[in-house]
Amino acid sequence: MSDVFSTAKRSKIMMAVKSRNNKTTEIKLLEFFRDHGIKGWRRQYRVKGHPDFVFLSERIAVFVDGCFWHGHDCRNTRPKQHKEYWMAKRQRNTQHDAEVTAAFESRGWIVIRIWECELQKKNAAILNKKLFPIMERQRKPSDEDTRR
Repeated sequence: MSDVFSTAKRSKIMMAVKSRNNKTTEIKLLEFFRDHGIKGWRRQYRVKGHPDFVFLSERIAVFVDGCFWHGHDCRNTRPKQHKEYWMAKRQRNTQHDAEVTAAFESRGWIVIRIWECELQKKNAAILNKKLFPIMERQRKPSDEDTRR
């Protein structure tokens, strides 16, 4: 089926679509933070690149990337219609992600990128490994460590 709008009109429509009400992935990550005693994060911190969570004192930026939009082929979610458009869109998103990551890292930040699929319970080990830098930095020294 061909598009009922011209390419220019479809582009204008798509540019007007803003991300909103897609917080389920962030809520799952908030549950992980709560379950593991991770504190000190901020959401919607105004900085170029728009990380989903920022840990200012640890200088860690956490991004939760949707698998389809950011090019993770975990579920074979490639559309059949307008393949070229969607491939180019995903490539632009992937390039933008790399640029944002590089910008944060050049300022001495740790960047953690989490795929949407990694928030599933079956992928808990992957999520634990990715978030280890936060957990390690927030770990309080035990009595045994302080006696040395």
